[in-house]
Amino acid sequence: MKKIILATLFSILIFSCKSNSATSTKVDTRTESGIKGNWTISAVTYPGSDVIKATSFDLADSKCFVGSTWKFVANNNKGNFTINSPKCTSYSTPITWFINKDGQFVMKILDAAKAKTVKSGYVLNIANQTDTSFQLTENVNIAGKMIDVVYQFNKN
Repeated sequence: MKKIILATLFSILIFSCKSNSATSTKVDTRTESGIKGNWTISAVTYPGSDVIKATSFDLADSKCFVGSTWKFVANNNKGNFTINSPKCTSYSTPITWFINKDGQFVMKILDAAKAKTVKSGYVLNIANQTDTSFQLTENVNIAGKMIDVVYQFNKN
């Protein structure tokens, strides 16, 4: 009898604990369905962008993402993006993504790995969403100072 009571209390304790992690909250399916489809980044802006460089997603200079094409599939949270700027090295990769209830866009770059084996990812804020555009904002460390890099997406 004591084992049953202890097991019950343990189960209640486990299921009543809530994580505040960006990746463990429920998804915002309405916002997700609003960004499904094919998109292009038309601009990347941040304070001091004329004199300093920011590296986006640990891949390339943020300005290399201008003109990049993105595909978001809402029903399975898969997609991909391609950097195709003539001034930068071409790069293409599959991604997995979702938007949590806090309005954060959570993304993993998969390269050749499966999503469950990728242990790191990116959490960006989504803003100004319309039928034809939205913005993602990434907080990036540049020379010890955190700045917001804003990616402007336009629907293809």
